[in-house]
Amino acid sequence: MFMDGLDDLDQKIVNLLIQNARMSYSEIGQQVGISRVAVKMRVQALEQKGIIEEYTTIINPQKISGAVSCYFEIETKPDTLAEVAGILEKNDTVTQIYRVTGKSRLHVHAVASSNEEMEDLICNTMDKLPGVVECTCNTILSRIKDIKGLRL
Repeated sequence: MFMDGLDDLDQKIVNLLIQNARMSYSEIGQQVGISRVAVKMRVQALEQKGIIEEYTTIINPQKISGAVSCYFEIETKPDTLAEVAGILEKNDTVTQIYRVTGKSRLHVHAVASSNEEMEDLICNTMDKLPGVVECTCNTILSRIKDIKGLRL
């Protein structure tokens, strides 16, 4: 189990919300066998504990004409890692930043509206980051598997 501390009922509720975050409390209640009010109280408790962080719409950039999605692996000098992460965090083209194992490494995902916008990110941001030892870029050609939410 990935989430110790959640009882079976909370796990069922979270799984239903992962499948469809727009599902009503009544629908969830019917599927798990409790009232709408009880579902609402449990969901609110999960939100207050920070277990459920947000509800969002996920856009598949590969379905949008011209969109380009890339992953960057960035190795920095240890003393510039925080600065590099801060610069990338402010860039709207960057969608995700992960600190990963290895020598001061960041895993960065970016989605651009065009090849030109991605080239601009590379030339005017990535190439100018301080203390970068190595930066590699992989363009995403197709999505084979993408699990939304946490597998319980």
